[in-house]
Parts: sequence; structure tokens; C-alpha cells
Amino acid sequence: MRVVMFGYQTWGHRTLKALLESEHDVVLVVTHPRSEHAYEKIWSDSVADLAEEHGVPVLIRNRPDDDELLRRLEEAAPDIIVANNWRTWIPPRIYTLPKHGTLNIHDSLLPKYAGFSPLIWALVNGESEVGVTAHLMDEVLDAGDIVRQEAVAVGPTDTATDLFHRTVELIAPVTIGALDLIAGGRTDFTKQDRSQASFFHKRAEEDIRIDWGWPADVLERLVRAQSAPYPAAFTFHRGRRLEILAAVVSEGRYGGTPGRIFYREGEGVVIVAGADARTGRNHGLAVTRVRTEDGRELAATEYFTAMGGYLTARP
Repeated sequence: MRVVMFGYQTWGHRTLKALLESEHDVVLVVTHPRSEHAYEKIWSDSVADLAEEHGVPVLIRNRPDDDELLRRLEEAAPDIIVANNWRTWIPPRIYTLPKHGTLNIHDSLLPKYAGFSPLIWALVNGESEVGVTAHLMDEVLDAGDIVRQEAVAVGPTDTATDLFHRTVELIAPVTIGALDLIAGGRTDFTKQDRSQASFFHKRAEEDIRIDWGWPADVLERLVRAQSAPYPAAFTFHRGRRLEILAAVVSEGRYGGTPGRIFYREGEGVVIVAGADARTGRNHGLAVTRVRTEDGRELAATEYFTAMGGYLTARP
């Protein structure tokens, strides 16, 4: 099939690579300009560079809503558009232009985790698996019929970085497998159960600020979800920002006020956690590694030279 590809960052790059290595013919690529947004500088393999290396025409757009783009798409005469990590709304006159419509590749197990940063949100929320879905685009974001979907398990110590590397390997088989089904004449695909749908916003600074009222197991997953190269989860100690790089749920149960720097346990320092920490029924978060404002990385037992005091959400 003749394919126009819309995509950005490493997700788009992997999709284009799979298309270029397939029997399908990539006739045009549309991608975003480079961004200084913290999350968009991560996993930033260039779609434009890959297309140009293979002699594929490239258009750079923030939004795909201008008449020139429509004209170029009409001239390209695609059988299908394939999109992955396109960051803005695609209007109906674009996604319905090809005879087979638009196939969107999304890194979650739709209908759950539509929208942005699905791997991070899924890890924070304790999901047992994540994956990649190829679905046909319609008027609701990430809501169209599912053509193909594959999952991988989330392990007890997995970070968002681990899950990125595992799911990015699914892009090629999910994309090409879905295209082969469509090229073969298949039209009866799986409707999404909208009662199970969830939709998440982009990650921002506020989303990585630690709230010590959260349970320790959720905080431990937040720390893993904000693994390098993502911005680390952070708190404040004596008015200075402190990043939490590694932590585990404490073995013991600790009572008191959330955020209290309380007790050395094994290789960590336990911070009291949970809105009902006063009951003494909660596990704490045993912080094992931190990074200070000036960039020093330290074992928590080296940083916290004495117990007592509090970690807070704000200076």
C-alpha cells in the first residue's frame, strides 16, 4: 500500500523504520519541529532525518490543518495514513482522506490510557501489563476500532525506561501486522469498550512533586516511573529541592506524620507515608538514593546524617 506517515520522536522513528523495511511504499512523511519541552527531548530520534536518508519527502508541521498540507496529501494519493506520537489533533478531512483511513499506533492497551505519557501513568497506577495498540482513527482521540494489540508484563522492579524499551520493540510487528490485515481486505475490527476508557494529560512538573500523603507503594512506583532520562520525582528538605532516585517500600510499619524522616532500615532511610500514617498501620518509603540541588548523587544513608525533620511538597 501507499503510505503517508505522521510521527515524532523515537516512536515515530521506529514506525517509519518498520514501514521502510516492509513491502509498503512510504510516499510522504509529516513530522513536528524539534521541541525544547522536557519530555519531548527524551527518546528524540529524528523522523525527518530518517525520511530524508531514504529520499522520502518531508513536511514539518505543528498542526496538520493547512491547505498546502491537504494538497500535498492529495497529490501523494495514499491508501492509508499511519500515525505514531503525533502530538496535535488531526482533522477529519485529513484522517479520512485515504481509502483505508488512518491507522494510529498508541503505546497503551486501549481503551485504557488514551492520551499522553501512558507508560508512566500505567506504572504509577500499578498496572500488571502495558503494550501497543494499532487502531483506526475516528473523531474521538484514541477511540477507534482496534486492529492489532500486543502486551508485555510489568515486573515488580521495572522502571518506565525498562517499559519504553520493551514496548518500542512492539511497534514494528503491531504496525506491519495491522497493515497486512487491512491490505488483505479485513474490515471487521474490535470495537473499544468505552466504559473502560481512561484519558491522561501530558506529564509536567506538578506530576513529579511527591505528596507524602500517598501510600508508600504508590510513591515507590512514582519513583520508578520517573527513572532517567525522565525528570526525577522530587521533594524538599530544609527548603531545598531533593530528587528521589531510588526507593523501596519499607519492611516495617511506621506511624506518625507524612513526610517525617524517621528510621534507618537496611540500606534506606524510611520516610513516613500515607494520609492515615497516624494509625501506625502503614509501610513507609525507604529512600535509598537521592540527588541534591547541586547535582550530587548520594546514598540516602549518607545524605540523611541524622533522623528527624520532614520532607515537604514545597520549600
